[in-house]
Amino acid sequence: MKDTALVTGASSGIGVEFARQLAARGHDLVLVARSVERLESLAEELREAHGVRAEVVGQDLAAPDAATRVAREVAARGLTVGLLVNNAGFGTAGRFEEIPAGREHDELMVNVVSLVGLTHAFIPGMVARGGGAVVNVGSVAGFHISPYLATYAASKTFVLNFSLALWAEFRGRGVKVLAVAPGPVETAFFDVLGTKEATMGARMNTPEQVVRSALHALDRDRGYVVPGRGNFGMAHLMPRRPRKLITLIGRLVTKRVAETSSPEVRGDAAARAA
Repeated sequence: MKDTALVTGASSGIGVEFARQLAARGHDLVLVARSVERLESLAEELREAHGVRAEVVGQDLAAPDAATRVAREVAARGLTVGLLVNNAGFGTAGRFEEIPAGREHDELMVNVVSLVGLTHAFIPGMVARGGGAVVNVGSVAGFHISPYLATYAASKTFVLNFSLALWAEFRGRGVKVLAVAPGPVETAFFDVLGTKEATMGARMNTPEQVVRSALHALDRDRGYVVPGRGNFGMAHLMPRRPRKLITLIGRLVTKRVAETSSPEVRGDAAARAA
């Protein structure tokens, strides 16, 4: 068997697909999310299909001590994590003054704080053993300044820059770090965000495509990957200067988000994909 892989946000979308493809590669799994019932169903599927060990840890990653709780639970079960997939995350959209501050606090806790905390929890062991990997799921939004998606896009910029910095730090030390920056993906993300209409006409990747690209890039220690040719162009061909002009141009596109998301969805109904 290969190293145990821990996948956050494993109850839906990209997280489920990471679990399936990693199990097919022979990895034992630790599946982390809030939705224990869905995790148990996936764990049973992976055990039967691939003969791997699949453990379930129910945890809300918005909690201040979430990373510590997950790490303690993994240690209590006698598991050694050699591959960490920080996939859990969610977004808020709309006019900044209308988005509840508590929702954006939870968004940063899941997208940034828990991601860093889990990386801190497991990378030292990887370094000591001389091998391991961390995959952080960001977004193509992390390459841009995005009005009406301000906190979400900024959190994904952090994920990209944080991951690339660690990639450089650990080169030659046996530990790989990869940032995955997908564009729109066929998951429930936009449904729970309340912006499905704003994505109509966009070319969507499937979770299978995203994870396949991510694992291919990880095998080659690429540092980061933007799945899909169109998304790669969107990430790299738009000029970065002058920043204010590019931001105002981006506003014309992202304004659709504010116009299509309801106050209810911007509030408590903006469910976490964690």
